[in-house]
Amino acid sequence: MSDQPKIDPLQRILPELDLVFERTVVWMAWTQPEHLKRWFTPAPWTTVDCEIDLRPGGIFRTTMRSPEGEEFPNLGCYLEVVPHRRLVWTDALEPGFRPSRVEAGPHCPFQFTATVLLEPADRGTRYTAIVQHKDAASRARHEEMGFHEGWGTALEQLVAHVRAIR
Repeated sequence: MSDQPKIDPLQRILPELDLVFERTVVWMAWTQPEHLKRWFTPAPWTTVDCEIDLRPGGIFRTTMRSPEGEEFPNLGCYLEVVPHRRLVWTDALEPGFRPSRVEAGPHCPFQFTATVLLEPADRGTRYTAIVQHKDAASRARHEEMGFHEGWGTALEQLVAHVRAIR
């Protein structure tokens, strides 16, 4: 392993010699409501409404609809936004970093903070999702509710959506 710093190839572009092909579809799918609604909720559920103010303290609101037609609103705020690399949001806070007024209930038995990391990798994007809970019981409940299956299905839907809009 070398101690030399990594060289960013984008810093060495010579426009007269080099061609660059870049797409930001994964970022777009995470940050634009019209795209997020198409993949965010694992089918057969749907995301029927979404509002995004992409800045720390900005709103991240979605409404999910069950196959039976019941709607579940979710309200939170962004904690960190690093374009094309990192999104962090929580439902423990409302926009403007105000404490959440939503009481835990059957549709939302716990609050969490989510981090999505996007990194260039080989011929694609490495996608890492980290969801933090306040205690082991909340983590276990989220896992029992189908965290891995749900986020996995949503990721497959994201990939299909990104391919469709390329």
